[in-house]
Amino acid sequence: MIVPPATLGMLGGGQLGRYFVMAAHRLGYKVVVLDPDPASIAGAAADHHIVAPYDDHAALHDLASRCAAISCEFENVPAATLALLEKHKPVRPAASAVRICQDRREEKAFLRGADIPVAPHLALLPEQPIPAQASALLPAILKTAREGYDGKGQWQVGNLDELASALTASGVPCVLEKRLALEGEFALTLARSPSGAISALPLVENWHSSGILDQTRSPANVPALENEAKGIAERLIAALNYVGVLTVEFFLVEGRLLVNELAPRPHNSGHPSLDNAACSQFELQVRALCDLPLPEQIAVRPALLINLLGDLWQNGTPDWAALLALPGLHLHLYGKGEPRPGRKMGHITVTSDEWSTVQETCRQTRQLLGLAPR
Repeated sequence: MIVPPATLGMLGGGQLGRYFVMAAHRLGYKVVVLDPDPASIAGAAADHHIVAPYDDHAALHDLASRCAAISCEFENVPAATLALLEKHKPVRPAASAVRICQDRREEKAFLRGADIPVAPHLALLPEQPIPAQASALLPAILKTAREGYDGKGQWQVGNLDELASALTASGVPCVLEKRLALEGEFALTLARSPSGAISALPLVENWHSSGILDQTRSPANVPALENEAKGIAERLIAALNYVGVLTVEFFLVEGRLLVNELAPRPHNSGHPSLDNAACSQFELQVRALCDLPLPEQIAVRPALLINLLGDLWQNGTPDWAALLALPGLHLHLYGKGEPRPGRKMGHITVTSDEWSTVQETCRQTRQLLGLAPR
């Protein structure tokens, strides 16, 4: 067990890393962030910011020398970096698990091998002919195998000509996934400690717009799906021998949950836990990293989350005063610089003890922001 005031390491400097720093500070830890961006928002909140690329060996040794244990805020930290750090300090999650989550081809193969249900799919290479079996998946979504997120690196394809053009445009290995008639999208965030304890936040329901998370309901309050999701997630944790926080994204198709993607970290859809739960996903990350006791059960209040994208700033700064006058509204701005279209600048969480109140305040919030009703 790693206890305060030990120093923890964080690879990655975005909003997820920033919230980790804040959770660690509340528990009495210090944090060192390694991120190449001098303006990193997590680095600004940390006790020390190492400004260096993720493959800078001198910087990695510096990080390891300062920390008792290390985690990451996004899955695209090179697995080789995590493997190098593992030689010196505990790294949670491990390089072996993150490596699988970094590549959709490896992730799909792992899920199939673990007998976890996934959408029909096919791995494709731009320099090779499209196999005949691709026709059976159309219409479909072509996704880059690595580094695509928030709708980036994705193409909707309806026929073989469109697929060929998109694959050529990608220029990288891809995964073709059959477009399914979705009945819902859900996510479950859970944590496992080195001692083997497991703790999960309640299942949430998500709504996306243009591939970017728009709104989240916490809890989803669908007991049958919650039990199914927890069963799948715990099987995944066991198969990965996973330690740390893991988010599992699900599609609901014909009443059955299919795993969409794995995120070896906290997740945008877990942000309501900052305001509606006694233990947030970021405190879970700190606790799992340090092998502190995990809560047996995490109760939550009704909440709806709305993402704040840079598009909202196109006509000037949103009217925060009017929004903050609404009951139960929690505003989170990440401290990023330029508000660009599609860039996550913050989020709003609306909480109450009554769903009807949450829904009405959320309706007013979307109206004030100029967002379409959800």
